[in-house]
Amino acid sequence: MKSARIHEYGDASVIRYEDAPRPVPGPDEVLIQVAATSFNPTESFLRAGMLHNLFPLTFPYILGWDVAGTVVEVGADTEGLAVGDQVVGRSDQGGACAEYVAVPAAVLVTAPKSIPLAHAAALPVAGHTAWQAVFEHAELRAGERVLVNGAGGGVGGFVTQLAKHAGATVIATAGPRSTAAVRAQGADQIVDYTASPIAEQLTEPVDVLINVVAIPPSETAALAALVRPGGRIVSVATPFPADGDSGVTTLHMVARNDPAGLAALVALVDAGVVRVDVSAEYTFADTAEVHRLSEAGRIRGKVVLNAPDGQTA
Repeated sequence: MKSARIHEYGDASVIRYEDAPRPVPGPDEVLIQVAATSFNPTESFLRAGMLHNLFPLTFPYILGWDVAGTVVEVGADTEGLAVGDQVVGRSDQGGACAEYVAVPAAVLVTAPKSIPLAHAAALPVAGHTAWQAVFEHAELRAGERVLVNGAGGGVGGFVTQLAKHAGATVIATAGPRSTAAVRAQGADQIVDYTASPIAEQLTEPVDVLINVVAIPPSETAALAALVRPGGRIVSVATPFPADGDSGVTTLHMVARNDPAGLAALVALVDAGVVRVDVSAEYTFADTAEVHRLSEAGRIRGKVVLNAPDGQTA
């Protein structure tokens, strides 16, 4: 089968589009014929070896955490899934940037019916992160003001929509190329961070800050100052230091694999509440180029990597 994999840490040139053995599912796994995976910026750090202390890799390693596709084999101990089911989920061991991947059945949910199966690959990692940030960690409530820093990214787009669904007033930071998309996702106010400092564009404090973009630690204090006393900060990127004097609580989160949350998000997609904004589509063969584009700051939102022609189930 064709795959995009690495044999060593390094820059994007270490990614090879090549044949790899077709996996055999274990007793609790299913084999998925992959329709698509999606690119997550963290994969660039993984590929470069910057996460080796947290996520050591065994080479060769097939990239891809997000998977959407069709079940073609089921393990002896699996329940609830059958050959032919269209599914979506997060493969924590990677491997989704290939024509076939074996994934534990327990982490998979039925794919949305209202969007192309390949587009569903944009949901798991970004969707898990946004769902947990909004509903579990920020505990966002109707009527609150929330600042979404980094709304133009893949996670930020889902955070914006879920915060709006929760009944919050959403102030979203976005550059000019993302403004239209963020507005369509329901932001009440868009702050162009390229035009002037964010603080100069806000007229009153926010109750909650959800930060989904990496920023220099030196900039965290200015953002934290925008949160009212007793408010909340949740960051999925740069950690924010605690400030006991303000009473603002701070949390640096790492999203866990949460099939129940993913299923709830899929339901919102099929209900038309949440849009899956796929900004560009490539193929597995383009994986190295997508990594380069990301590292040059030239991609927006969620980018999908489709299986080779004839494999998009």
